Amino acid sequence: MSTQAIAAVVSDVVAGLLGAGFNGAVRLPGEVEYDEQRRSVIPSVDSRPLLVAEAYSRTDVQAVVRTARDYGAPVAVQATGHGTRVPADGGILLKTTQMTSVLIDPERRIAKVAPGARWGAVLDAARQFGLAPLSGSHRDVGVTGYTLGGGVGWLARKYGFAADSVIRAEVVTADGRTVTASAEHHADLFWAIRGGTGNFGVVTSLEFRLYPVRQVHAGIVYFGIDRAATILRTYRDWTATIPNELSSAVVLTRVPGTEQRAVAIKVMYAGAADVAEHLLKPLFARAGQRLAGELETIEYADAAMGGTPARHLDFLDTLTDEVIDIVTELDDATVEIRNWGGAMANPGPGAGPVGHRQASYSLIIDREVAGLPSSGRTFVNFLGDPGRADTAYDAKDLHRLREVKRAYDPTNFFHLNANIRP
Repeated sequence: MSTQAIAAVVSDVVAGLLGAGFNGAVRLPGEVEYDEQRRSVIPSVDSRPLLVAEAYSRTDVQAVVRTARDYGAPVAVQATGHGTRVPADGGILLKTTQMTSVLIDPERRIAKVAPGARWGAVLDAARQFGLAPLSGSHRDVGVTGYTLGGGVGWLARKYGFAADSVIRAEVVTADGRTVTASAEHHADLFWAIRGGTGNFGVVTSLEFRLYPVRQVHAGIVYFGIDRAATILRTYRDWTATIPNELSSAVVLTRVPGTEQRAVAIKVMYAGAADVAEHLLKPLFARAGQRLAGELETIEYADAAMGGTPARHLDFLDTLTDEVIDIVTELDDATVEIRNWGGAMANPGPGAGPVGHRQASYSLIIDREVAGLPSSGRTFVNFLGDPGRADTAYDAKDLHRLREVKRAYDPTNFFHLNANIRP
């Protein structure tokens, strides 16, 4: 298509947006704000949309969806850009970044957020009431994308995935309607969005439970890399004995600020410090001398646990000697093995399609590793290749997700994502 033809299409789409009642900002190619707003957190995603539409309200979102349908333009939805995996080339990039409201109901222990809200805002609002959300490792991650993809945080073993705590969502569907999805209304859609991501519509409001956690005993402690195999074998046995209040991971990495390889043990305990230290004794006793780091009792909202870029992700039902032998030989990679289980594996009736709940551990490496045994399972929040979205679900849930997709988006209008085909 020629430059003139593209300009004509852009002009028509902008006119369509305004005619549909869009009151947000429109960013066009060549403008500084266009380049700012189209960026993803992931450097490999370099979107070149026809235009960027910054929504300020639900009606703006509806206007974008309806206009896109009228003009046959694909739509990608982006809040913070952390979950953007598919470029919106030639389409409309719908930005919800400006929709950031956060409301806390301390009596009901419920948060209600708009789609552009980040975890930092929720943490700060909830902490005033001694409450905590099931947030992830970073304050600047968007709440909605994280939660719709499942959302595994440092309270997950105690309270489950973030998706499991959702109680209501307002969704703009592929035909431009707004529906409220809950256990009582549009129950099939409610089930699907709690793990099925943005395949079924644009969530413009999300309500979820908060939990009475003000303080945790948490931190990261570093030990010598020569103890890596011993620590991992001890960790395998130790994780079978601990309560759900204790979340942990072992990371093969470097001491911060140095090039020294080390084993980091990351810990968060939702309870008293003395209990946490007692529970950790068997693991720390086998870890050798501490090189750096400490555990401390802090407010949950201030806990900074960090994460590892998931270039390789797999799930382990057991931490085998073979896996331990392979990962401890990786001198130039960061390897994070995290204990799952607890409430993650036992969500109760009616839970959404968060994948592979029964796994004992997740294995994340910051680069691809040849020869490593693989189960072929993935997790939406860490999915590097959106073409593998099907592997994030078990067969039964995937079949049901496709049924819901056919009901709410039979033409696969929302496909610039970790796509579930109808």
